[in-house]
Amino acid sequence: MRFAARGLLLVLITTAISGCVTETTGNLRPQSPPDLVEAARINTQLGSDYARQGRYDVAEEKLRKAVEQNERYAPAHTALAYVLTQTGNRIDAEREYRRSLALAPNDAGTHNNFGVFLCGQGKYAEADRAFKVALADRNYQTPEAAWTNAGVCQMKAGNLPVAENDFRQALKINPDFADALAQISLLTFRHNDWLRTRAFIQRYEKVGVRTPEILLIAAFTERKLGDKVAARRYEQTLLREFPESDQAVQLQKNLPAP
Repeated sequence: MRFAARGLLLVLITTAISGCVTETTGNLRPQSPPDLVEAARINTQLGSDYARQGRYDVAEEKLRKAVEQNERYAPAHTALAYVLTQTGNRIDAEREYRRSLALAPNDAGTHNNFGVFLCGQGKYAEADRAFKVALADRNYQTPEAAWTNAGVCQMKAGNLPVAENDFRQALKINPDFADALAQISLLTFRHNDWLRTRAFIQRYEKVGVRTPEILLIAAFTERKLGDKVAARRYEQTLLREFPESDQAVQLQKNLPAP
């Protein structure tokens, strides 16, 4: 039975707006001139919100407007890079990431996101450098995410011992970080380390959302450990909750006869 590695790469658009745009109308006083810096913040926030909804066409329109209003506003370039990645425009996405980092070279979140992008392009060494720059920032609020992303990228590059170390670093920071638990479960599974796989899956189940891949790995692991009852429970859950998934199809092809 073969399992495909699916990275849990996290791309988070985090922008903030510091105020509201208001207009004065009537004859009491002239209307204030537009504040393009604030408008760029507003449009970046709107574009990020549309991106979270999967409305990438509207998101791109808002983010390009933000860049037009304030070309030096790094979060607009980062958010636009994310949207362009989602729509398959990777050349322009890379340019926007590099422009954002030129404007804000110490932004750990952007380095993390750029690392995710580079890993998706198969540029594993450069991606790892980007993650490490993010992790060097002691004020970075989600280092467990960057460590997990680094581990996923190392797995894709075939550097499994390094990947395991990265996942352990993530879990040292946050023992309940579900993405790291899912990934290290997959890693130990690949090593046929059934007991550790079971242990990590049990930890994941306390904090993570059930996924077809985790259920399939869990079922196969329990069969290897000889617990047919537990294996069948995972199998039934997979077939019931994710009947159209690739994992359900894979399970049905390999399911032992009753």
